[in-house]
Amino acid sequence: MHPSHYSPVDWGKITTFSATRETPFLVVLLDRVRQKFQEFRANFPSAKIYYAVKANPGKEVLVLLRDLGSYFDIASIYELDQVLDLGVTPDRISFGNTIKKARHVREAYEKGVRLFASDCEADVRHLAREAPGSRVFFRLLMDAVTSDSDWPLSRKFGCQPRMLTELVSLAADLGLEPYGISFHVGSQQREIPAWDAAITQVSDLFDEIERDNIRLKAMNMGGGFPADYLVKSNPLSVYAEEINRYLGLHFGDSIPAIYLEPGRGLVGEAGVLVSEVVSIAKKSKTDLKRWVYTDVGIFNGLMETVDESIKYPTYTEKTGETGDVILAGPTCDSLDIMYEHYKYRLPLSLDIGDRIFWLSTGAYTASYSAIEFNGFPPLKTYYL
Repeated sequence: MHPSHYSPVDWGKITTFSATRETPFLVVLLDRVRQKFQEFRANFPSAKIYYAVKANPGKEVLVLLRDLGSYFDIASIYELDQVLDLGVTPDRISFGNTIKKARHVREAYEKGVRLFASDCEADVRHLAREAPGSRVFFRLLMDAVTSDSDWPLSRKFGCQPRMLTELVSLAADLGLEPYGISFHVGSQQREIPAWDAAITQVSDLFDEIERDNIRLKAMNMGGGFPADYLVKSNPLSVYAEEINRYLGLHFGDSIPAIYLEPGRGLVGEAGVLVSEVVSIAKKSKTDLKRWVYTDVGIFNGLMETVDESIKYPTYTEKTGETGDVILAGPTCDSLDIMYEHYKYRLPLSLDIGDRIFWLSTGAYTASYSAIEFNGFPPLKTYYL
């Protein structure tokens, strides 16, 4: 596949930079991150945009988004320190992970964070004790909706509506500020009606909770906005048009404050992972598929290929007739196979030492990269 969603200038920049460097490594184009952030701001002009730091915590990305006026969603006190060290004020930070130690809540509070997410009684009580008076988003369980996404979030996060209303009342009784409801429709969600289903539930909960004399002020719609992989997605403008219509339909003139937490949708298409073919093999003389082993795999950057969930476009400069391949990584672990069932085809002329470019790899690659599994170092990242 030709890298058609990169401009000739961008692609020239990548190939020139890559020519003499040892693989594997990731190249992130900062101008594309800037462009995506501006798209989010233009399409959701009233929303607060909280970048999900976990998607790509590179200092260069964080500095760029800081200067563009982004807010930041953090998953741990370690990400908190990364952001604070860059001069971001704590009023621009949300602790969005519902799973956190009480002492980490206290540390975040002491450093100025006043916005948290929660989904269970134990965590609400931790927040009341360690972060008194803080604003809280209560996360709604969305397992039925997220099952349509390429990277579902299952039942790990959120709670059922009835429990959510009980947590809101408990938080108010304990002196916290019930601020809003959050949800996540699943990472790489290409089915736009998933947002309609979620917003419908949230609207009903707002009404139910208000009958208990608690008025929520905000809705956090999380992430889920996709990047373009092998399966294309609608432009962000189409998502925004539909989501804004859903908001008007369900909330009328009383739309709450809107929060977004894009990660993949902001940085995914900005990255190109450059790898080298280590070996090419067949398992028998009659095998119709070649095994192509590269120097990057599940444990050093391509974790999201587990179960072939995310299907990255690939590109090689070799041309000519193509044939079916199985793509696998370099480690001594049988899990380290990226694509065996989905039909990937690469040129028959492909040889050991040739490079394979993995497109749209700006999100959840370097941040998932294992530290020295089988001795392979973490994925190097360069920002252009």
